[in-house]
Amino acid sequence: MGLNTSKLALVFSLLLTTHVGAANNLPDIGTAGVTAMSIEREARFGQAFTRFARANQPVIDDPVLNEYVTDLGLKLLSQADSVRFPFQFLLINEDTINASAFLGGVVQLHTGLFLYADNESELASVIAHEITHVTQRHIARYLESQSRSTPLTIAGLVGSVALAVVNPQAGMAALQTTLGLKMQSAINYTRDNELEADRIGLRLLHNADFDPNAMASFFQKLADKYQFASTPPPMLLTHPLPSSRIAEARSRAQDYPKQRYPDSLSFQLAKARVMVRFQRGSAGELQRFFEQQPAQGGEWHVDAARYGQALALLKIHKYDQARPILDDLARRHASNIFILDALTDLDNGQDRFDAAIARLQAAQLHRPDNQVVMINLADSMLQAGRYQQAATLLDNYLRRHPENLLAWELIAQAYRPLSDESAFRQAQAEVAALKGRYDLAVDQMEIAANLSKDSMQRARLGARLEQLRQQQTEWEALRE
Repeated sequence: MGLNTSKLALVFSLLLTTHVGAANNLPDIGTAGVTAMSIEREARFGQAFTRFARANQPVIDDPVLNEYVTDLGLKLLSQADSVRFPFQFLLINEDTINASAFLGGVVQLHTGLFLYADNESELASVIAHEITHVTQRHIARYLESQSRSTPLTIAGLVGSVALAVVNPQAGMAALQTTLGLKMQSAINYTRDNELEADRIGLRLLHNADFDPNAMASFFQKLADKYQFASTPPPMLLTHPLPSSRIAEARSRAQDYPKQRYPDSLSFQLAKARVMVRFQRGSAGELQRFFEQQPAQGGEWHVDAARYGQALALLKIHKYDQARPILDDLARRHASNIFILDALTDLDNGQDRFDAAIARLQAAQLHRPDNQVVMINLADSMLQAGRYQQAATLLDNYLRRHPENLLAWELIAQAYRPLSDESAFRQAQAEVAALKGRYDLAVDQMEIAANLSKDSMQRARLGARLEQLRQQQTEWEALRE
């Protein structure tokens, strides 16, 4: 599926008219941009964008990394004002340095940020900046500023903004041409937003106990690295970085008291996981790299380096070498989800399913709704052939977390050997919908409803089918 600006604009136009009334009936925003778009409207755009992102980008569904990024984001959000809806943090499998925000609290982070950030405060500075774009409603205010003169094209502008998030080069061009926007207007708006996001984001950093100097240090590294580059990274296309902006961030950081900000072990564990699981390169080379870190006296925490070494060994199926490392880490970090997840992979790799299940069930007593525990437990049950147990576990979990893609994929695997064709088709439909494949979602849900032998269940599936058909109408303009 190609990214077509006019088709994308039509999708968001349908969203706007179907859910919230015609574009020319939009209320005035006012000076603060608070009424440009109702909170419900903005949340709907965010939900649509999440599916658009899944359909067009390599979104990572790794429960361990997702939980780490979400926890980090929530720590920053706890210090923010005007948080109007739940945020969602998407991790994109790209080595490039980039992050972006969209309507409805959607924040995207490229895995390249983990590789480039030297410490957790630098990573947090990027997230704080993007959170501020959302809480200050910069996109909504931008839409309002343009809709004053061209109110009927607001949906087209939203589509161009969405395109800019997933494809900065094409999207920035679309923002300048779709509505005939003047270049200087776009530049001035971006500059003002960036400075505001820096200023408020820096306050979030400090209040959440991160180093406020990290924002300027990250900016400076980015500027130095690409000073003479003919092709700047995507982040610099949407986040201009003049020297005055770096200087201002450094100056504002001096207003906060100086203190030590020790790096968290979780950040380095997450960085090691990204390097082994998602970075291009030899697992053997990574295993040797992490093995050498403690001896070299580098900046890696010893336990994070040991964890990275164990992950690399798991990747090349050297389970006997990985076990003593992980057993030792587990003794000292018994409740750490990174270690718990790796031990599960180790046990399952050696067909020790009962051991994995017992450990996870013990963890479940303390974390009854934790996605890492639940997903690992369900996966271990499936590998052990305990399909009904896995299906029951996931069914209960999905009632509370219906947007969890991995849980739907796993429950589909459970229903297939149980010969529950209706439930299998329903799960397949939900997986397809979460990936923006509404054509397949509608087909699968229709089959699920027709196969159901329970009248109440059939009625419920029929209602869900109608929801999917409506969403398909909104989505079809993106399909070729």
